[in-house]
Amino acid sequence: MKIGILTCGHAAPEVAEKFGDYPGMFHALLDGHDFTFEDYDVEHLQFPANIHDCDGWLLTGSRHGAYEDHAFIPLLETFIQQAYAAHVPMVGICFGHQIIAQALGGHVEKFNGGWAIGLTDYNFDDLGPVKLNAWHQDQVLRLPDGAKTVASNDFCENAALVYDTRAYTVQPHPEFGGPIIGEYVRLRKGSADYPDDIMDRAAKNAAQGTDNHILGAKIAEFFKQPREVANAS
Repeated sequence: MKIGILTCGHAAPEVAEKFGDYPGMFHALLDGHDFTFEDYDVEHLQFPANIHDCDGWLLTGSRHGAYEDHAFIPLLETFIQQAYAAHVPMVGICFGHQIIAQALGGHVEKFNGGWAIGLTDYNFDDLGPVKLNAWHQDQVLRLPDGAKTVASNDFCENAALVYDTRAYTVQPHPEFGGPIIGEYVRLRKGSADYPDDIMDRAAKNAAQGTDNHILGAKIAEFFKQPREVANAS
């Protein structure tokens, strides 16, 4: 099965030098599940020619907000709508989670409760408690039609969504191990509006293990499940 990685943003240069860019992180997360990959830098307007060029699509995180004015966002929303109509499966991570919801009629905004950064506990309906790294302030606050919440915690009500067999999206980052979070904290602490206590806690918890492999297996299972084939351009 061929998965297209739609790269909606890029790792900080210092992070990419040590750990690779986002597509490589997802190649590693999904290693062993018999996928091949093709990467598209949609942030820089490198889009697939057709929604059927790959068997499924994975939308990465980004430093951008889904509601911001960037040239690639309306093009990506159209691509999402077309893939959804044709039942070509999509997985969205962080920004990918948000842009899929927004493209399908949901609402994303900057959450007034602040930031979630570092190792975070989530309760998944089918997986139970799962520890994943987060780095976000934006959240999906209103679901589009057809979306069902399948993971949450006290900070993020809509932490994972499923849209029948067509899309599976998560707010946290199963591609981020502790060392990546630690490097981002080192780079970002003291800048923007990141609270020192949250950054310090994220740095401390970066040494703990994650359940990334559980989400990797879940994403692979989602892509591989049988699904309806619809006709769409």
